Amino acid sequence: MTTVAESYGLTADQLEALSHEIEALRAEVAAQLGADDVAYIRRLIRIQRWAEVGGRASLFLGFLPPFWLAGAAALSLSKILDNMEIGHNVLHGQYDWTKDPALSSTQFEWDSSCPAKGWQHYHNYLHHTFTNITEKDRDLGYGVIRISGESDWSPVNLGNPLYALGLAIIFDWGIMFHDVDLGHVRKGKKPWAEAKLSLKNGLRKSGKLAFRDYVLWPALTGPLFLSTLAADALANVVRNIWSFIIIFCGHFPSGALEFTEEECEGESKGHWYFRQILGSANISGNRLFHIMSGNLSFQIEHHLFPDIPARRYQQIAPQVREICQRYGIPYNTGRLSRQFGSVIFKIFRFALPARSSRTLPAPQEPNRPPSELVAA
Repeated sequence: MTTVAESYGLTADQLEALSHEIEALRAEVAAQLGADDVAYIRRLIRIQRWAEVGGRASLFLGFLPPFWLAGAAALSLSKILDNMEIGHNVLHGQYDWTKDPALSSTQFEWDSSCPAKGWQHYHNYLHHTFTNITEKDRDLGYGVIRISGESDWSPVNLGNPLYALGLAIIFDWGIMFHDVDLGHVRKGKKPWAEAKLSLKNGLRKSGKLAFRDYVLWPALTGPLFLSTLAADALANVVRNIWSFIIIFCGHFPSGALEFTEEECEGESKGHWYFRQILGSANISGNRLFHIMSGNLSFQIEHHLFPDIPARRYQQIAPQVREICQRYGIPYNTGRLSRQFGSVIFKIFRFALPARSSRTLPAPQEPNRPPSELVAA
């Protein structure tokens, strides 16, 4: 069988050379981490908390439409920052080197229905280890959406677009149930006792958050109960849809590849890096856009360096792109409209039974001879 790496003309020696370059870049960035990185994340935490305080205060005047809109917008901002730039990145261990308990991946808990520990297992370990390997990476369609022609079709897949819309609206709940993994329980691949514990923990946390957002805070605003309830619900939906868009654009747009287990059996570290690059995609945008996306707009860099503070991804992206160019590896990036448009196309395309053979994105022409790549 011809592997994907061989299709790109990469030998084992070249993959090893790629590994050395990526790891040298990682060491270089890790050596630069310091006070600026700590100041940045603490500043974002303060902004997130003040956005929540401002949103809550505005909703006490929610009978006036401008204050209601301001309150809902501030809460949406707070929840997006908490999940994307703060929670996701802290839980990846990006700030464990600071030894600050508030930034510890083992002690941090976020404003999401999925408990941090469960998310870290299936995301940090399963997804980031087996990225885009069919039957191993459960993030491929999150168990409800057929997103690849490598997956068998059944009539239930005709509902793909509706499943995607529903998942986007309740994305944090979807992530919580994703950790439970009822699909593997049905197939006998996961014991019910283990799934039951995950479900119990997830429902307990989800219940606490639902009580806070849909009972406690609305009750505190007295006669504005329904107004505050609507603002809280809107903020959660905005956060969920935004997270859905960013995450799907980073993993499933046109050009992002899936791999079979056979292709990755006994893979080298260099092939692992190669797979992370081809299985991920970036989104172009300005600095505010990158912050609001948790810097997951640099999904390629995130998959290469998941434990490096995400604010550094924009800095190292040109170097990663240059490495890809020298090895002839496509560097998938584009506007949000283009990436999300291709995601929507795939969701509709794979709702239908046609099974298409995998089409590899065209390799870039290496700007150095293969012999020089190995020597590097």
